[in-house]
Amino acid sequence: MTIRVLIADDHPVFRHGLRSALSGVDGIEVIGEAADGAAAVAAAVDGAADVVLMDLQMPGMPGVDAIQELAREAPGIAVLVLSMFENDESLFTAIRAGARGYLVKGAEEDQIVRAIRVVAGGDVVFAGGAGARALAYFAAAPASGRAARPFPELTDREFEVLRQLALGASNAEIARRLFLSDKTVRNYVTNVIAKLGAEDRAQAAVRALRAGL
Repeated sequence: MTIRVLIADDHPVFRHGLRSALSGVDGIEVIGEAADGAAAVAAAVDGAADVVLMDLQMPGMPGVDAIQELAREAPGIAVLVLSMFENDESLFTAIRAGARGYLVKGAEEDQIVRAIRVVAGGDVVFAGGAGARALAYFAAAPASGRAARPFPELTDREFEVLRQLALGASNAEIARRLFLSDKTVRNYVTNVIAKLGAEDRAQAAVRALRAGL
């Protein structure tokens, strides 16, 4: 299966360089480029993109607004943020908007390729310690100011599995961390997705992060 990728960035040199880097990668086809958020949304929808590589800072409609628009119009399109910003605010804003991945510009080509394949496959990916930082940030809110535990329909073990999904962990990683068999993890993941009414594990992970897990 070929992954159809759209590159959205207001710097033509960066767009062209990334397109050139991806052009020789098996299984990936760059279907177009966009220099602003509105153009990215239109091109991604019209071109039936699988993945959009999205910059956050663009003229007109910024990347965050474009991510939200894509989440409404075409939730099946995965957005992988490529940003020059490493700060937590940019990371969390992108997550809340619906991004399935976040990499910092300057990431190695093979890291970008892996991330494209991960988000296209329905999983989430956050470079380095970004996933752990996201959970640490939300967990740092004062206990007295927190609402009751979100997703009360989940059992305690399902809730822990959801936490791991929010970290971008694979089934094998979840099994190792929670001392479970792969089959048991698959069953838990299926139950979590069903109970949350999510389309896939990526959507469940995004909902978990938005809920402050």
